[in-house]
Amino acid sequence: MAHFGVVTPAFYSHVSAMEALSVALLERGHRITFLHRPDAGALLKERRIGFHALGQEIYPAGSLPASLKLAANPGSIMGLRRVIRDMAQTTGMLCRELPGALRQERIDCVLADQMEAAGGMVAEALGLPFVSVACALPVNREPGMPLPVMPFAAGQDERSLRLCEGSTKVYDWLMTPHRQAIAAGARQLGLSPRDGLHDCLSPLLQLSQTVAGFDFPRLQLPPHFHHVGPLRAPSAPGPDTSGAPDLAQVSRERPFVFASLGTLQGERFALFRRIAQACRRLDAQLLIAHCGGLDARQAEALKEAGATWVCAFADQQAVLARADTVVSHAGLNTAMDAIAAGTPILALPIAFDQPGVAARIAHAGVGLCASARWASPGKLAAQLRRLLDEPEFVRRGAGLAASIREAGGTARAAALIEASLKPALANGARFA
Repeated sequence: MAHFGVVTPAFYSHVSAMEALSVALLERGHRITFLHRPDAGALLKERRIGFHALGQEIYPAGSLPASLKLAANPGSIMGLRRVIRDMAQTTGMLCRELPGALRQERIDCVLADQMEAAGGMVAEALGLPFVSVACALPVNREPGMPLPVMPFAAGQDERSLRLCEGSTKVYDWLMTPHRQAIAAGARQLGLSPRDGLHDCLSPLLQLSQTVAGFDFPRLQLPPHFHHVGPLRAPSAPGPDTSGAPDLAQVSRERPFVFASLGTLQGERFALFRRIAQACRRLDAQLLIAHCGGLDARQAEALKEAGATWVCAFADQQAVLARADTVVSHAGLNTAMDAIAAGTPILALPIAFDQPGVAARIAHAGVGLCASARWASPGKLAAQLRRLLDEPEFVRRGAGLAASIREAGGTARAAALIEASLKPALANGARFA
């Protein structure tokens, strides 16, 4: 049995993916402890998982909701800079406090989310094996490959290469505070120089929630990089879905559309209203799941605008299996669940890596993209009409769904982790 330490950003989508992987390892007899700011422990649902709080001095109890709200809607370039500074502050805190915590917990191996550099850097500094997990789009860089936050396709022609190079320079400039925190952490830990997340990946094993057919063609992934598909735990408790409709109520005579903007963007009432108005034009049944972002008055207003049902949470996998199409913020978890269910996607990217996910949805031919800010109800209705009427979206989705089934998910990920760790643990790479 090994004791795994998990380091991941305090976002529900990242925690839920890492928790699913953790459950698979728990079932194999291992022990799991998450390590992060105090409020992050509340995001965990599985009671068998341990939690070690860090950063209490700078992240007092109750401070996480404000950080998540800012990250979901920075509002301006100054707000975005505050989000980046918060990321830098978190990485700095973890670089300082993780070494002692990993020793105290007697951690044998670190599962490090690609989006938090400190996990891999601290593990390397302590001589611990670590696995990099891409819960979002992989941050691995190569020429011609757009960064995950970029809304355009890959290419090896001169124009595409220039576009990738220029956009990467702009991104790196904007992320300067975070890059500086990573560089400072590397110096403090006695590591070789690091300049970004892509410099902090495991030389042992890298896992991704994507499948190769969903991403742009990659030429330079390391041999220890594996696409395992969505990380999901069927037995793990989910959110309260008591307000969701019984799917037996859904008529087979009219199109059924599911709309969700994820856990961080669920308060976007105006966007949900445009989606509802679009579905009214199509005479489509619409289920909106706002993840607790709206109040009862707003929910009723959405029904007046054209929604059939409005709830906080729904059983996403069950709903996607029944839906004819889904309107999504292009979060990777929702996108992969929709593809696994064979459900065409109307992607309305808002933040983070969502523009990159939307670009890959279009590239794979499993959906369409529109502007979350500017698309009118008429534009949304036209896009939905295409998704409902053109069989090619379903046909292409079926091929990707088969790839996801073959990728292995959490079970294969756990098996790869165990196989990669056998030499390291056999050599005593654990705290005695």
